Amino acid sequence: MKTILAAYSGVPKGTGSSILSSLQDLPSALWPCSSRMEKHLQVISVLQWVVSFLALGIACTLLLIYMFCTDCWLIAALYTAWLIVDWNTPKRGGRRSSWVRNWTVWTYFRDYFPVRLIKTHDLLPNRNYVFGYHPHGIFCFGAFCNFGTEATGFSKKFPGIKPSLATLAGNFRLPVLRDYLMSGGICPVNRHSIDYLLSCNGTGNAVVIVVGGAAESLHCVPGVNSVTLKNRKGFVKLALQKGSDLVPVYSFGENDAYKQVIFEEGTCWRALQKRLQKILGFAPCLFYGSAWGIVPFCNPITTIVGEPITVPKIEDPTEEMVDLYHGMYVRSLRCLFDKYKTRFGLKESDILHIQ
Repeated sequence: MKTILAAYSGVPKGTGSSILSSLQDLPSALWPCSSRMEKHLQVISVLQWVVSFLALGIACTLLLIYMFCTDCWLIAALYTAWLIVDWNTPKRGGRRSSWVRNWTVWTYFRDYFPVRLIKTHDLLPNRNYVFGYHPHGIFCFGAFCNFGTEATGFSKKFPGIKPSLATLAGNFRLPVLRDYLMSGGICPVNRHSIDYLLSCNGTGNAVVIVVGGAAESLHCVPGVNSVTLKNRKGFVKLALQKGSDLVPVYSFGENDAYKQVIFEEGTCWRALQKRLQKILGFAPCLFYGSAWGIVPFCNPITTIVGEPITVPKIEDPTEEMVDLYHGMYVRSLRCLFDKYKTRFGLKESDILHIQ
Protein backbone atom coordinates (compact mmCIF):
# COMPACT_ATOMS: atom_id res chain seq x y z
CA MET A 1 0.00 0.00 0.00
CA LYS A 2 2.84 2.36 0.87
CA THR A 3 4.42 1.58 -2.47
CA ILE A 4 1.19 2.46 -4.27
CA LEU A 5 0.82 5.70 -2.34
CA ALA A 6 4.40 6.56 -3.04
CA ALA A 7 3.90 5.89 -6.71
CA TYR A 8 0.74 8.04 -6.75
CA SER A 9 2.49 10.83 -4.90
CA GLY A 10 5.15 10.75 -7.58
CA VAL A 11 2.70 11.74 -10.30
CA PRO A 12 3.31 15.36 -11.27
CA LYS A 13 0.76 17.75 -9.85
CA GLY A 14 -2.06 18.61 -12.22
CA THR A 15 -1.71 15.53 -14.42
CA GLY A 16 -5.06 14.07 -13.29
CA SER A 17 -6.93 17.27 -14.03
CA SER A 18 -5.17 17.51 -17.39
CA ILE A 19 -6.36 14.01 -18.30
CA LEU A 20 -9.93 14.84 -17.26
CA SER A 21 -9.76 18.07 -19.22
CA SER A 22 -8.55 16.19 -22.30
CA LEU A 23 -11.37 13.66 -21.98
CA GLN A 24 -13.93 16.45 -21.69
CA ASP A 25 -12.52 18.11 -24.79
CA LEU A 26 -12.61 14.86 -26.76
CA PRO A 27 -16.23 15.18 -28.04
CA SER A 28 -15.61 18.71 -29.26
CA ALA A 29 -12.44 17.54 -30.99
CA LEU A 30 -14.36 14.79 -32.78
CA TRP A 31 -17.35 17.00 -33.63
CA PRO A 32 -15.88 18.61 -36.78
CA CYS A 33 -15.32 15.12 -38.25
CA SER A 34 -18.90 14.17 -37.44
CA SER A 35 -20.12 17.43 -38.93
CA ARG A 36 -18.16 16.85 -42.12
CA MET A 37 -19.53 13.33 -42.41
CA GLU A 38 -23.07 14.63 -42.02
CA LYS A 39 -22.44 17.25 -44.70
CA HIS A 40 -21.13 14.57 -47.04
CA LEU A 41 -24.29 12.53 -46.47
CA GLN A 42 -26.38 15.61 -47.23
CA VAL A 43 -24.53 16.19 -50.49
CA ILE A 44 -24.91 12.52 -51.47
CA SER A 45 -28.65 12.59 -50.71
CA VAL A 46 -29.19 15.63 -52.94
CA LEU A 47 -26.89 14.32 -55.65
CA GLN A 48 -28.68 10.97 -55.85
CA TRP A 49 -31.99 12.74 -56.42
CA VAL A 50 -30.59 15.05 -59.11
CA VAL A 51 -28.86 12.19 -60.92
CA SER A 52 -31.93 9.97 -60.57
CA PHE A 53 -34.18 12.62 -62.04
CA LEU A 54 -31.80 13.35 -64.91
CA ALA A 55 -30.49 9.92 -65.80
CA LEU A 56 -32.22 7.04 -63.99
CA GLY A 57 -35.03 6.63 -66.51
CA ILE A 58 -32.80 6.74 -69.57
CA ALA A 59 -30.17 4.48 -67.97
CA CYS A 60 -32.77 1.87 -67.00
CA THR A 61 -34.34 2.00 -70.47
CA LEU A 62 -30.96 1.31 -72.09
CA LEU A 63 -30.25 -1.43 -69.55
CA LEU A 64 -33.60 -3.07 -70.29
CA ILE A 65 -32.89 -3.06 -74.03
CA TYR A 66 -29.41 -4.47 -73.42
CA MET A 67 -30.77 -7.26 -71.21
CA PHE A 68 -32.90 -8.49 -74.12
CA CYS A 69 -29.63 -9.20 -75.93
CA THR A 70 -28.16 -11.24 -73.08
CA ASP A 71 -28.96 -14.38 -71.12
CA CYS A 72 -31.06 -12.18 -68.83
CA TRP A 73 -33.66 -11.63 -71.56
CA LEU A 74 -36.32 -13.49 -69.56
CA ILE A 75 -36.03 -11.01 -66.66
CA ALA A 76 -36.33 -8.14 -69.13
CA ALA A 77 -39.34 -9.78 -70.77
CA LEU A 78 -41.10 -10.32 -67.44
CA TYR A 79 -40.48 -6.74 -66.37
CA THR A 80 -41.72 -5.44 -69.71
CA ALA A 81 -44.88 -7.53 -69.42
CA TRP A 82 -45.49 -6.19 -65.93
CA LEU A 83 -44.81 -2.66 -67.19
CA ILE A 84 -47.53 -3.06 -69.81
CA VAL A 85 -50.03 -4.35 -67.26
CA ASP A 86 -49.13 -1.56 -64.83
CA TRP A 87 -49.01 1.17 -67.47
CA ASN A 88 -52.08 3.12 -66.30
CA THR A 89 -51.32 3.01 -62.57
CA PRO A 90 -49.82 6.54 -62.52
CA LYS A 91 -53.13 7.85 -63.92
CA ARG A 92 -55.08 6.11 -61.15
CA GLY A 93 -53.55 7.60 -58.06
CA GLY A 94 -50.17 5.93 -58.38
CA ARG A 95 -48.62 3.70 -55.75
CA ARG A 96 -47.33 5.79 -52.86
CA SER A 97 -45.21 4.23 -50.15
CA SER A 98 -45.11 5.64 -46.63
CA TRP A 99 -41.88 3.71 -46.12
CA VAL A 100 -40.15 5.45 -49.03
CA ARG A 101 -41.54 8.86 -48.09
CA ASN A 102 -40.02 8.44 -44.63
CA TRP A 103 -36.55 7.33 -45.72
CA THR A 104 -33.76 8.84 -43.64
CA VAL A 105 -32.07 10.01 -46.84
CA TRP A 106 -34.75 12.68 -47.19
CA THR A 107 -33.86 14.21 -43.82
CA TYR A 108 -30.31 14.67 -45.09
CA PHE A 109 -31.80 16.11 -48.29
CA ARG A 110 -33.85 18.55 -46.19
CA ASP A 111 -30.93 19.60 -44.01
CA TYR A 112 -28.60 20.27 -46.95
CA PHE A 113 -30.33 23.53 -47.94
CA PRO A 114 -32.19 23.43 -45.45
CA VAL A 115 -35.83 23.14 -46.56
CA ARG A 116 -38.66 24.30 -44.28
CA LEU A 117 -42.44 24.04 -44.57
CA ILE A 118 -44.58 26.72 -42.94
CA LYS A 119 -48.29 26.26 -42.40
CA THR A 120 -50.47 29.38 -42.26
CA HIS A 121 -53.97 27.86 -42.14
CA ASP A 122 -55.62 24.53 -41.43
CA LEU A 123 -56.84 22.38 -44.31
CA LEU A 124 -60.02 20.35 -43.90
CA PRO A 125 -59.76 16.61 -44.64
CA ASN A 126 -63.29 16.64 -46.09
CA ARG A 127 -62.19 18.88 -48.97
CA ASN A 128 -59.89 18.44 -51.95
CA TYR A 129 -57.28 21.03 -52.87
CA VAL A 130 -55.26 22.29 -55.81
CA PHE A 131 -51.94 23.73 -54.62
CA GLY A 132 -50.31 26.20 -56.98
CA TYR A 133 -46.56 26.01 -56.37
CA HIS A 134 -44.28 28.96 -57.22
CA PRO A 135 -41.61 29.40 -58.46
CA HIS A 136 -40.45 26.42 -60.51
CA GLY A 137 -36.71 26.90 -60.09
CA ILE A 138 -34.52 24.35 -61.86
CA PHE A 139 -35.46 21.14 -60.01
CA CYS A 140 -38.34 22.16 -57.70
CA PHE A 141 -36.35 21.08 -54.65
CA GLY A 142 -38.80 22.68 -52.25
CA ALA A 143 -41.81 21.06 -53.91
CA PHE A 144 -40.22 17.62 -53.88
CA CYS A 145 -38.93 17.75 -50.31
CA ASN A 146 -42.17 19.12 -48.85
CA PHE A 147 -44.74 17.19 -50.88
CA GLY A 148 -42.86 14.14 -52.21
CA THR A 149 -41.40 13.13 -48.84
CA GLU A 150 -42.22 13.45 -45.15
CA ALA A 151 -38.91 15.14 -44.32
CA THR A 152 -40.61 18.41 -43.34
CA GLY A 153 -43.56 16.71 -41.66
CA PHE A 154 -46.37 17.49 -44.10
CA SER A 155 -48.71 14.80 -42.71
CA LYS A 156 -48.23 16.06 -39.16
CA LYS A 157 -48.84 19.68 -40.11
CA PHE A 158 -51.81 18.86 -42.34
CA PRO A 159 -53.39 15.70 -40.87
CA GLY A 160 -55.77 13.90 -43.19
CA ILE A 161 -54.33 15.53 -46.34
CA LYS A 162 -52.45 13.46 -48.95
CA PRO A 163 -50.21 15.56 -51.23
CA SER A 164 -49.62 14.47 -54.82
CA LEU A 165 -46.91 16.42 -56.61
CA ALA A 166 -47.63 16.57 -60.35
CA THR A 167 -44.71 16.35 -62.76
CA LEU A 168 -44.04 15.62 -66.44
CA ALA A 169 -46.07 12.67 -67.72
CA GLY A 170 -43.09 11.53 -69.80
CA ASN A 171 -41.24 10.51 -66.64
CA PHE A 172 -43.82 7.79 -66.05
CA ARG A 173 -43.03 6.11 -69.36
CA LEU A 174 -39.50 5.29 -68.21
CA PRO A 175 -38.82 2.03 -66.33
CA VAL A 176 -37.83 2.12 -62.66
CA LEU A 177 -37.99 5.93 -62.56
CA ARG A 178 -41.79 5.75 -62.75
CA ASP A 179 -41.90 3.47 -59.71
CA TYR A 180 -39.43 5.65 -57.82
CA LEU A 181 -41.59 8.72 -58.43
CA MET A 182 -44.88 6.98 -57.63
CA SER A 183 -43.50 5.75 -54.31
CA GLY A 184 -43.26 9.38 -53.20
CA GLY A 185 -46.86 10.09 -54.20
CA ILE A 186 -45.78 11.90 -57.37
CA CYS A 187 -48.21 11.77 -60.29
CA PRO A 188 -48.32 12.83 -63.97
CA VAL A 189 -49.46 16.37 -64.60
CA ASN A 190 -52.19 15.40 -67.06
CA ARG A 191 -55.96 15.53 -67.12
CA HIS A 192 -56.59 11.83 -66.44
CA SER A 193 -54.37 11.66 -63.37
CA ILE A 194 -55.61 14.86 -61.75
CA ASP A 195 -59.26 14.04 -62.54
CA TYR A 196 -58.86 10.72 -60.77
CA LEU A 197 -57.29 12.25 -57.66
CA LEU A 198 -59.91 14.99 -57.34
CA SER A 199 -62.97 12.96 -58.37
CA CYS A 200 -62.42 9.25 -57.72
CA ASN A 201 -60.10 9.13 -54.73
CA GLY A 202 -62.32 10.48 -51.97
CA THR A 203 -61.46 13.65 -50.07
CA GLY A 204 -58.33 14.95 -48.38
CA ASN A 205 -56.35 15.05 -51.62
CA ALA A 206 -54.01 17.92 -52.47
CA VAL A 207 -52.71 18.00 -56.04
CA VAL A 208 -49.59 20.16 -56.20
CA ILE A 209 -49.14 21.81 -59.60
CA VAL A 210 -46.01 23.81 -60.42
CA VAL A 211 -47.97 26.38 -62.37
CA GLY A 212 -45.08 28.11 -64.18
CA GLY A 213 -43.80 24.84 -65.59
CA ALA A 214 -40.91 24.56 -68.00
CA ALA A 215 -41.32 28.10 -69.33
CA GLU A 216 -40.73 29.54 -65.87
CA SER A 217 -37.54 27.55 -65.35
CA LEU A 218 -35.94 29.45 -68.24
CA HIS A 219 -36.26 32.68 -66.26
CA CYS A 220 -35.19 31.53 -62.80
CA VAL A 221 -32.26 33.57 -61.53
CA PRO A 222 -30.98 33.89 -57.94
CA GLY A 223 -32.45 36.92 -56.23
CA VAL A 224 -35.21 37.39 -58.82
CA ASN A 225 -38.81 36.87 -57.72
CA SER A 226 -40.70 36.24 -60.92
CA VAL A 227 -43.48 33.75 -61.67
CA THR A 228 -45.26 32.76 -64.87
CA LEU A 229 -48.92 33.04 -63.98
CA LYS A 230 -50.70 35.78 -65.93
CA ASN A 231 -52.00 33.47 -68.65
CA ARG A 232 -51.94 30.21 -66.68
CA LYS A 233 -55.62 29.61 -65.94
CA GLY A 234 -56.06 25.91 -66.61
CA PHE A 235 -55.50 24.95 -62.98
CA VAL A 236 -58.17 27.44 -61.90
CA LYS A 237 -60.69 26.01 -64.37
CA LEU A 238 -59.85 22.52 -63.15
CA ALA A 239 -60.42 23.56 -59.53
CA LEU A 240 -63.82 25.01 -60.46
CA GLN A 241 -64.87 21.89 -62.34
CA LYS A 242 -63.95 19.68 -59.38
CA GLY A 243 -64.99 22.07 -56.61
CA SER A 244 -61.49 21.89 -55.14
CA ASP A 245 -60.14 24.79 -53.12
CA LEU A 246 -57.17 26.73 -54.48
CA VAL A 247 -54.12 27.12 -52.25
CA PRO A 248 -51.24 29.45 -53.20
CA VAL A 249 -47.79 28.18 -52.23
CA TYR A 250 -44.59 30.19 -52.49
CA SER A 251 -41.03 28.96 -51.87
CA PHE A 252 -38.50 31.60 -50.92
CA GLY A 253 -35.04 30.55 -52.07
CA GLU A 254 -36.14 28.09 -54.76
CA ASN A 255 -34.46 30.18 -57.46
CA ASP A 256 -31.23 30.36 -55.46
CA ALA A 257 -30.37 26.66 -55.77
CA TYR A 258 -28.52 27.14 -59.07
CA LYS A 259 -27.13 29.88 -61.23
CA GLN A 260 -28.26 29.83 -64.84
CA VAL A 261 -26.94 31.17 -68.10
CA ILE A 262 -29.81 33.25 -69.49
CA PHE A 263 -29.94 33.62 -73.25
CA GLU A 264 -31.57 36.79 -74.50
CA GLU A 265 -34.80 36.69 -76.46
CA GLY A 266 -34.19 36.54 -80.19
CA THR A 267 -30.92 34.63 -79.99
CA CYS A 268 -30.54 31.25 -81.66
CA TRP A 269 -29.81 29.59 -78.31
CA ARG A 270 -33.05 30.91 -76.84
CA ALA A 271 -34.97 29.74 -79.88
CA LEU A 272 -33.39 26.29 -79.51
CA GLN A 273 -34.41 26.12 -75.84
CA LYS A 274 -38.01 26.95 -76.68
CA ARG A 275 -38.05 24.49 -79.56
CA LEU A 276 -36.76 21.67 -77.37
CA GLN A 277 -39.24 22.67 -74.68
CA LYS A 278 -42.13 22.07 -77.08
CA ILE A 279 -40.70 18.75 -78.23
CA LEU A 280 -39.51 17.32 -74.90
CA GLY A 281 -41.97 18.98 -72.52
CA PHE A 282 -39.22 20.51 -70.40
CA ALA A 283 -36.76 23.34 -70.87
CA PRO A 284 -33.08 22.35 -71.24
CA CYS A 285 -31.43 24.94 -68.98
CA LEU A 286 -27.72 25.67 -68.85
CA PHE A 287 -27.21 25.80 -65.09
CA TYR A 288 -24.43 25.23 -62.61
CA GLY A 289 -24.13 24.80 -58.87
CA SER A 290 -21.34 24.22 -56.37
CA ALA A 291 -19.53 20.85 -56.36
CA TRP A 292 -19.04 19.39 -59.86
CA GLY A 293 -21.47 21.99 -61.15
CA ILE A 294 -24.46 19.71 -60.56
CA VAL A 295 -24.79 19.93 -56.77
CA PRO A 296 -27.01 22.89 -55.86
CA PHE A 297 -25.92 25.73 -53.63
CA CYS A 298 -26.95 25.17 -50.02
CA ASN A 299 -29.21 28.20 -49.69
CA PRO A 300 -32.31 27.95 -47.46
CA ILE A 301 -35.63 27.12 -49.14
CA THR A 302 -38.72 28.05 -47.15
CA THR A 303 -42.11 26.99 -48.48
CA ILE A 304 -45.19 28.89 -47.29
CA VAL A 305 -48.58 27.22 -47.72
CA GLY A 306 -51.13 30.02 -47.92
CA GLU A 307 -54.79 30.39 -47.09
CA PRO A 308 -57.17 28.22 -49.15
CA ILE A 309 -59.58 29.97 -51.50
CA THR A 310 -62.99 28.32 -51.33
CA VAL A 311 -64.09 27.33 -54.83
CA PRO A 312 -67.62 26.26 -55.85
CA LYS A 313 -68.16 23.27 -58.11
CA ILE A 314 -69.10 24.41 -61.61
CA GLU A 315 -68.85 21.71 -64.26
CA ASP A 316 -68.74 24.18 -67.14
CA PRO A 317 -67.35 27.47 -65.78
CA THR A 318 -67.51 30.55 -67.98
CA GLU A 319 -64.41 32.47 -68.95
CA GLU A 320 -65.52 35.30 -66.67
CA MET A 321 -65.80 32.92 -63.72
CA VAL A 322 -62.34 31.52 -64.40
CA ASP A 323 -60.93 35.05 -64.63
CA LEU A 324 -62.62 35.98 -61.35
CA TYR A 325 -61.04 33.15 -59.38
CA HIS A 326 -57.74 33.53 -61.19
CA GLY A 327 -57.66 37.15 -60.05
CA MET A 328 -58.45 36.09 -56.49
CA TYR A 329 -55.62 33.58 -56.64
CA VAL A 330 -53.12 36.14 -57.96
CA ARG A 331 -54.03 38.62 -55.21
CA SER A 332 -53.73 35.92 -52.57
CA LEU A 333 -50.30 34.91 -53.87
CA ARG A 334 -49.12 38.53 -53.82
CA CYS A 335 -50.34 38.97 -50.26
CA LEU A 336 -48.58 35.78 -49.21
CA PHE A 337 -45.33 36.97 -50.78
CA ASP A 338 -45.55 40.46 -49.27
CA LYS A 339 -46.38 39.16 -45.81
CA TYR A 340 -43.36 36.86 -45.53
CA LYS A 341 -40.72 38.38 -47.82
CA THR A 342 -38.86 40.39 -45.15
CA ARG A 343 -38.61 37.33 -42.91
CA PHE A 344 -36.54 35.50 -45.50
CA GLY A 345 -33.93 37.98 -46.59
CA LEU A 346 -35.89 40.19 -48.97
CA LYS A 347 -36.42 43.91 -48.67
CA GLU A 348 -39.72 45.65 -48.12
CA SER A 349 -39.35 47.22 -51.56
CA ASP A 350 -39.03 43.84 -53.33
CA ILE A 351 -42.08 42.90 -55.37
CA LEU A 352 -43.35 39.72 -56.98
CA HIS A 353 -43.20 39.98 -60.76
CA ILE A 354 -46.01 38.10 -62.48
CA GLN A 355 -45.51 37.36 -66.16
